[in-house]
Amino acid sequence: MNYILFDGPARNALLPFTFTRPVADILIGIMTIRQKWELHLGSTTTTITEEYLSDKYPMVELEENIMINASFLPNAVLAEMVSNLESNQVIFKGEEVVAFFTNENQEEVDFDSYEIIEYDDDCLTVENTWDIFSKNDAAIREDFEILTEGRKSKQIPQSVNVISPENIFIEEGAKLEFVTLNASTGPIYIGKNAEIMEGSVIRGPFALCEGAVVKMAAKIYGATTVGPHSRIGGEVNNSVLFGYSNKGHDGFLGNSVLGEWCNIGADSNNSNLKNNYEEVRLWSYETEGFAKTGLQFCGLMMGDHSKCGINTMFNTGTVIGVSANIFGSGFPRNFVPSFSWGGASGFTTYITKKAFETARLVMGRRDVEFDEKESAILEHIFEETKKWRKE
Repeated sequence: MNYILFDGPARNALLPFTFTRPVADILIGIMTIRQKWELHLGSTTTTITEEYLSDKYPMVELEENIMINASFLPNAVLAEMVSNLESNQVIFKGEEVVAFFTNENQEEVDFDSYEIIEYDDDCLTVENTWDIFSKNDAAIREDFEILTEGRKSKQIPQSVNVISPENIFIEEGAKLEFVTLNASTGPIYIGKNAEIMEGSVIRGPFALCEGAVVKMAAKIYGATTVGPHSRIGGEVNNSVLFGYSNKGHDGFLGNSVLGEWCNIGADSNNSNLKNNYEEVRLWSYETEGFAKTGLQFCGLMMGDHSKCGINTMFNTGTVIGVSANIFGSGFPRNFVPSFSWGGASGFTTYITKKAFETARLVMGRRDVEFDEKESAILEHIFEETKKWRKE
């Protein structure tokens, strides 16, 4: 069967992260949503997403296809229901479409003519940016269970101070010595060729993905995910870093999400709790205003390729777009549009030529090419986000 993941109605609520990727490629837990579905289904997937992303994330349509709403994270029961779908069948959870069967020659999809299958059990969904960190605890636990089932962890080195070693899994090539791992509060997963440097103290649930690094004497609280080839240091609480991002120095990051190719300067800090303890509001790209999150703790949402200089301070509930460069004293405003250059004293436009030069250098250091597909995506985002910049 051919499986296709589609963005669904949550796409706009997941900006700025879905400016540069489909919903399916959001990292939560130990794996992206796509990787979770492919593991559960035992099959590769393709994507229906925004047209400007389709060169990088193409769709392959065959004679018979099952379309899956990528906002839903799979579990064993849901994946089995999806894999068993037949012609003219659709799965709903409440009012939301989870998955449906289509034929290549089907001109339109009319669910009134479909057999409706109700999914009534619990499952994780990602429908807002803050879901990525607030549901990361549950996502790590689910991923840990499926990734480690029937497998044996590499041995925990003798120098490691460990609590609940049965909840720790170490992949091949990982390095760690003279660190403290407390897995009594949740599982700890250490990915292939990852490294935890000396003196670090980590509480689960925690996921260190392939090739990622925890710097010396870091203090990490759950539920935190460090994506592939990312680096993390200082004090971190309940945050998710996508691939190739760095927060390598002292400073606090809490209840936050960083996209790919981000960099947080030394001694930078974000607030995750308002001084009056009120509910945090976040910038909404849908309403072009600040929306309630229902959360008391909510920190920084930073899109791909954005960076900040040393000693940067972020207010509670700050949203930063794609390819922004922030520096200087004081608190920048809590919505920074894509391709902004500056800080509390004001912003100018970060022109694409300069932004692309930096991206090419940053990606080249990790042996990743900044190619025409990446350039075209960022060019589109630059134009799409003009209305929020003061130019």
